[in-house]
Amino acid sequence: MGKVIAVCISPEKGTPKKNVGSALFQKEFGLVGDAHAGKWHRQVSLLSFDKIEEFRKKGAEVDDGAFGENLVVEGFDFKQLPVGTKLKCNDVLLEITQIGKECHHGCNIFQKMGDCIMPREGVFARVLQGGSISSGDEMNIVQ
Repeated sequence: MGKVIAVCISPEKGTPKKNVGSALFQKEFGLVGDAHAGKWHRQVSLLSFDKIEEFRKKGAEVDDGAFGENLVVEGFDFKQLPVGTKLKCNDVLLEITQIGKECHHGCNIFQKMGDCIMPREGVFARVLQGGSISSGDEMNIVQ
């Protein structure tokens, strides 16, 4: 079981996301109001709260959403979950479609820290069933 710490969106690609506390997830689209939503396999990005905290302990001053993640969730090591894993939070059903991504070394975090955790720790998902997710909500793996 996991706990949603932050729900983040950005209206433009290439900008950090901001924690908005709650968002509507649209089936086969993503978060309403987020620039990365669309009819593709990376509708939602997720990052483990624990991995962000480890990175912060190395001196990184990063807010929730700074890595471009939509959901910050405590209690899961997302990169250990295989592609195809389904996650349920309230009515929302997500399916992991990709683990990690190629880093563009021009990102602000990489420039400051010489490292970025999103390429190796972040996962991407598509929305199989829509609904709303808010900070504090419980997330579970569906068997």
